[in-house]
Amino acid sequence: MMPRNSGAVGGVCAYAPDMATVEDVRWLGSSLERSYEVFVRGRLKFRVGSIVYVAFSLDETEMGFGFPKEERAALVASTPEKFHLPRESEMRFNWVESSLAELDPVEACEFVVDAWRLCVPKKVSAAYDLTHPGGPGPDRPETGPADGPANGGER
Repeated sequence: MMPRNSGAVGGVCAYAPDMATVEDVRWLGSSLERSYEVFVRGRLKFRVGSIVYVAFSLDETEMGFGFPKEERAALVASTPEKFHLPRESEMRFNWVESSLAELDPVEACEFVVDAWRLCVPKKVSAAYDLTHPGGPGPDRPETGPADGPANGGER
């Protein structure tokens, strides 16, 4: 399962056009229906109910995400510098790991949405498609110096 809307979405999903960061996808995970952010042993994760669909390493250099077991070997083989299999104890889950530095921000957002789709009812996913026909990204809140922490905004 490659990202649903592969390709650029105008770069609105991220600040840096060449490599993804946690902040590039954090707003998205927090905005998806039924999704919520948690910290487990210091690691940022996104859940739907009790199901984790995205998790970041402690140093925030890797992002693990829900991905169909049947398709992950092909994904890893296609670009091993970007993707790798989870550790042996997690192979039973629909999961793959990625290096954030190798993902572009739009691609990272697409993987987050596709992982979320695995956890929500089809009607919820279909409603997202109706409101986001261009894929993830257009709703990213604009942040800049004026709405940073010093001015009451979040970073």
